[in-house]
Amino acid sequence: MKQFLSIAILLIALVVFAPVTKAQGTVRSGPDPSTLRDPELEKDSMHNLEVARNYFKLKKAYVAALKRAEEIIAGNPNFTRIDEARYMAGASSLGLAENKGKQKPSLYISFDGTTKKTLTAEEFREMGRDYLSRLVDEYPDSNFRAQAEDALRTVGGAKKQ
Repeated sequence: MKQFLSIAILLIALVVFAPVTKAQGTVRSGPDPSTLRDPELEKDSMHNLEVARNYFKLKKAYVAALKRAEEIIAGNPNFTRIDEARYMAGASSLGLAENKGKQKPSLYISFDGTTKKTLTAEEFREMGRDYLSRLVDEYPDSNFRAQAEDALRTVGGAKKQ
Protein backbone atom coordinates (compact mmCIF):
# COMPACT_ATOMS: atom_id res chain seq x y z
CA MET A 1 0.00 0.00 0.00
CA LYS A 2 2.88 2.34 0.80
CA GLN A 3 4.30 1.73 -2.65
CA PHE A 4 0.97 2.53 -4.32
CA LEU A 5 0.66 5.71 -2.26
CA SER A 6 4.19 6.79 -3.20
CA ILE A 7 3.52 6.24 -6.90
CA ALA A 8 0.20 8.09 -6.69
CA ILE A 9 1.86 11.10 -5.01
CA LEU A 10 4.61 11.08 -7.63
CA LEU A 11 2.09 11.01 -10.50
CA ILE A 12 0.06 13.82 -8.93
CA ALA A 13 3.24 15.90 -8.53
CA LEU A 14 4.14 15.32 -12.18
CA VAL A 15 0.69 16.38 -13.35
CA VAL A 16 0.69 19.48 -11.16
CA PHE A 17 4.23 20.67 -11.88
CA ALA A 18 4.56 19.68 -15.57
CA PRO A 19 3.00 22.95 -16.87
CA VAL A 20 5.38 24.98 -14.70
CA THR A 21 8.45 23.33 -16.20
CA LYS A 22 7.01 23.66 -19.70
CA ALA A 23 6.51 27.41 -19.23
CA GLN A 24 10.22 27.90 -18.67
CA GLY A 25 10.88 27.19 -22.35
CA THR A 26 14.08 26.01 -23.92
CA VAL A 27 17.53 27.08 -22.86
CA ARG A 28 19.25 29.58 -25.14
CA SER A 29 22.96 29.83 -25.66
CA GLY A 30 22.99 33.55 -24.88
CA PRO A 31 21.75 36.87 -26.20
CA ASP A 32 21.14 37.39 -29.91
CA PRO A 33 24.53 38.37 -31.42
CA SER A 34 22.90 40.96 -33.69
CA THR A 35 21.94 43.00 -30.63
CA LEU A 36 25.40 42.95 -29.05
CA ARG A 37 27.09 46.23 -29.78
CA ASP A 38 30.50 47.41 -28.72
CA PRO A 39 30.09 50.98 -27.40
CA GLU A 40 33.50 52.08 -28.71
CA LEU A 41 32.81 50.63 -32.15
CA GLU A 42 29.40 52.34 -32.18
CA LYS A 43 31.05 55.65 -31.28
CA ASP A 44 33.66 55.24 -34.02
CA SER A 45 31.02 54.26 -36.58
CA MET A 46 28.86 57.24 -35.60
CA HIS A 47 31.83 59.56 -36.13
CA ASN A 48 32.47 58.02 -39.56
CA LEU A 49 28.79 58.41 -40.41
CA GLU A 50 28.82 62.10 -39.47
CA VAL A 51 31.92 62.66 -41.60
CA ALA A 52 30.34 60.72 -44.49
CA ARG A 53 27.17 62.86 -44.17
CA ASN A 54 29.28 65.99 -44.39
CA TYR A 55 31.08 64.73 -47.49
CA PHE A 56 27.85 63.52 -49.07
CA LYS A 57 25.47 66.40 -48.37
CA LEU A 58 27.61 69.50 -48.05
CA LYS A 59 30.69 68.86 -50.15
CA LYS A 60 29.28 66.46 -52.78
CA ALA A 61 32.52 64.49 -52.31
CA TYR A 62 31.07 61.14 -53.29
CA VAL A 63 34.34 59.20 -53.29
CA ALA A 64 35.08 60.24 -49.70
CA ALA A 65 31.48 59.57 -48.60
CA LEU A 66 31.55 56.14 -50.26
CA LYS A 67 34.82 55.18 -48.59
CA ARG A 68 33.57 56.23 -45.13
CA ALA A 69 30.27 54.37 -45.62
CA GLU A 70 32.10 51.25 -46.80
CA GLU A 71 34.34 51.41 -43.74
CA ILE A 72 31.25 51.40 -41.52
CA ILE A 73 29.57 48.56 -43.42
CA ALA A 74 32.67 46.38 -43.39
CA GLY A 75 33.80 47.17 -39.85
CA ASN A 76 30.51 47.26 -37.97
CA PRO A 77 27.68 45.39 -39.74
CA ASN A 78 25.54 45.60 -36.55
CA PHE A 79 25.76 49.39 -36.40
CA THR A 80 22.51 51.00 -35.29
CA ARG A 81 22.50 53.32 -38.33
CA ILE A 82 23.73 50.82 -40.93
CA ASP A 83 20.73 51.63 -43.13
CA GLU A 84 21.92 55.22 -43.51
CA ALA A 85 25.46 54.04 -44.28
CA ARG A 86 24.08 51.73 -47.00
CA TYR A 87 22.00 54.55 -48.43
CA MET A 88 25.01 56.88 -48.60
CA ALA A 89 27.17 54.17 -50.17
CA GLY A 90 24.51 53.45 -52.78
CA ALA A 91 23.68 57.06 -53.58
CA SER A 92 27.37 58.00 -53.73
CA SER A 93 28.04 55.10 -56.12
CA LEU A 94 25.20 56.20 -58.37
CA GLY A 95 26.48 59.79 -58.27
CA LEU A 96 29.93 58.59 -59.31
CA ALA A 97 28.40 56.50 -62.11
CA GLU A 98 26.89 59.71 -63.51
CA ASN A 99 30.11 61.69 -62.92
CA LYS A 100 28.35 63.99 -60.47
CA GLY A 101 29.90 65.68 -57.48
CA LYS A 102 33.18 67.44 -56.94
CA GLN A 103 35.42 64.38 -57.03
CA LYS A 104 36.33 62.43 -60.13
CA PRO A 105 35.26 58.76 -60.12
CA SER A 106 38.86 57.79 -60.92
CA LEU A 107 39.82 58.75 -57.34
CA TYR A 108 37.97 55.67 -56.10
CA ILE A 109 40.42 52.79 -56.28
CA SER A 110 39.32 49.19 -55.94
CA PHE A 111 41.64 46.28 -55.25
CA ASP A 112 41.31 43.05 -57.20
CA GLY A 113 43.75 40.87 -55.28
CA THR A 114 46.96 42.88 -55.43
CA THR A 115 45.94 44.83 -58.53
CA LYS A 116 44.57 48.37 -58.20
CA LYS A 117 41.83 49.40 -60.58
CA THR A 118 39.31 52.14 -61.08
CA LEU A 119 35.68 51.32 -61.69
CA THR A 120 33.66 52.03 -64.79
CA ALA A 121 30.36 53.89 -64.71
CA GLU A 122 28.54 50.57 -65.09
CA GLU A 123 30.44 49.04 -62.15
CA PHE A 124 29.59 52.05 -59.96
CA ARG A 125 25.94 51.72 -61.02
CA GLU A 126 25.85 48.02 -60.09
CA MET A 127 27.59 48.67 -56.80
CA GLY A 128 25.05 51.39 -55.98
CA ARG A 129 22.22 49.07 -56.94
CA ASP A 130 23.60 46.40 -54.60
CA TYR A 131 23.81 48.73 -51.61
CA LEU A 132 20.35 50.20 -52.16
CA SER A 133 18.73 46.82 -52.88
CA ARG A 134 20.09 45.42 -49.61
CA LEU A 135 18.79 48.46 -47.77
CA VAL A 136 15.29 47.99 -49.23
CA ASP A 137 15.28 44.22 -48.57
CA GLU A 138 16.87 44.12 -45.12
CA TYR A 139 15.53 47.33 -43.56
CA PRO A 140 11.88 47.70 -44.59
CA ASP A 141 11.19 50.24 -41.80
CA SER A 142 14.18 52.45 -42.62
CA ASN A 143 13.72 56.21 -43.02
CA PHE A 144 15.90 55.90 -46.14
CA ARG A 145 13.80 53.25 -47.86
CA ALA A 146 11.72 55.68 -49.96
CA GLN A 147 14.83 57.53 -51.13
CA ALA A 148 16.52 54.23 -51.96
CA GLU A 149 13.50 53.04 -53.94
CA ASP A 150 13.43 56.32 -55.90
CA ALA A 151 17.12 55.97 -56.72
CA LEU A 152 16.64 52.30 -57.70
CA ARG A 153 13.90 53.24 -60.17
CA THR A 154 16.46 55.24 -62.15
CA VAL A 155 18.74 52.20 -62.54
CA GLY A 156 16.19 49.48 -63.31
CA GLY A 157 14.85 48.63 -59.86
CA ALA A 158 16.12 46.56 -56.99
CA LYS A 159 18.26 43.50 -57.54
CA LYS A 160 16.84 40.16 -56.47
CA GLN A 161 18.79 38.93 -53.45
